[in-house]
Amino acid sequence: MPVNAGITARQQTTSSASGDRAPIAVIGAGPYGLATAAWLSAAGVPRRVFGDPMEGWHTHMPQGMLLKSVPAASSISAPEPGYSLADFRAAQGLGPVGDTYPIPVEELIAYGRWFQERRVPELERQKVRSVESVDGLFGVTLTSGEQFLAGSVVVATGQVPFTHEPAQLRGSLPDGMVSHTSQHRDLAPFVGRRVAVLGAGQSALESAALLHEAGAQPIVIARAASLRFGAPPDADRPADRPLPVRIVKPGSLLGPGWSLLACSRGGPAYRHLPRRVRTQLLHTVLGPAGAWWLRDRVDGRFPVLCGRTVRSARPEDGSVRLELARSDGRSEVLSADHLLLATGYRVDVHRLELLSPELRREIRTSGGAPRLSAGFESSVPGLYFTGLAAAPTFGPVMRFVAGTAFAARRVAASVAAGSQDGP
Repeated sequence: MPVNAGITARQQTTSSASGDRAPIAVIGAGPYGLATAAWLSAAGVPRRVFGDPMEGWHTHMPQGMLLKSVPAASSISAPEPGYSLADFRAAQGLGPVGDTYPIPVEELIAYGRWFQERRVPELERQKVRSVESVDGLFGVTLTSGEQFLAGSVVVATGQVPFTHEPAQLRGSLPDGMVSHTSQHRDLAPFVGRRVAVLGAGQSALESAALLHEAGAQPIVIARAASLRFGAPPDADRPADRPLPVRIVKPGSLLGPGWSLLACSRGGPAYRHLPRRVRTQLLHTVLGPAGAWWLRDRVDGRFPVLCGRTVRSARPEDGSVRLELARSDGRSEVLSADHLLLATGYRVDVHRLELLSPELRREIRTSGGAPRLSAGFESSVPGLYFTGLAAAPTFGPVMRFVAGTAFAARRVAASVAAGSQDGP
């Protein structure tokens, strides 16, 4: 049955109560979806919000993980005070914390759910099956079978749809021998097994540390010539850092340094940079490196092979046989029980299967990522993208919770206005 023929009584009631204005559909209930919903609420925009609160973090992040961002940069944006991470901790009877406190992922999940209960109580805990264009609106079908028309759609589905697997490895190993870090909340199944971890960033190094601490035998394979780790904070609060240090490396939501300050505050300007420059900055600013508190859990704890790339992988006698290319031109072979890909994420709207194929083809892209207006609107009027999907347009800040402050208010303002300058 066509979506426009399946409008529900609930949709008719919502439209009537809001002057026949179709609601906005917000897809996703992670930090970006929740922040967007909160700002839309403050703007008086009729909306329906879908998803399980913090599902991506709960399902796709390993137990025991710690956040790389500091507490001051880990609050979900709301249009009024009282909903920050510090407010959550106070409500739980916990004291204030500063830059030397790595946030456990379990704490962030609990905070996000607390935020949702108090600021986005209208959240509907069901999923969107598909979105299609219908006469200038959007036909939304839920997994429950309900269909309704939305005036605009905000896609805040997080990073999981964009998991990246190097081209030379695709299809080379059966599922039981290779996986992405996003597939593992519990690392216990790897106890006693040899796990080759591919990557040199936070995900790779923390996964390897957690594997080692759980009783597995990790070995890191890194293209970089050596591992990099962040420097420990000079003080627990940025204001307590010596003035000369603050001048040379000013504080920002992403960390100390002029480049990080520019990226944390320069989203509007970042959008106007040439694509080549934007892509380079996205991959080099806060590039592959571990948090300062990871160094002691990595150095000397397990083997690390730097200056290597995986040339090929294949099953052999129940194990994974990896052929590695060294930076000096030589080759070597490594055997492991499992290959764990900590190879990050690459935005590609064509992988968002909840959008109909016709709708995906209408979206103008740049390198697979949607080309967005200053208000986060795509080339399809009324279709918005936020979170990681917006990082190629607005920069590295969109990879962190801190980016919700910039994104949510702009999306809400654009939706409320009903129009925005085109991409």
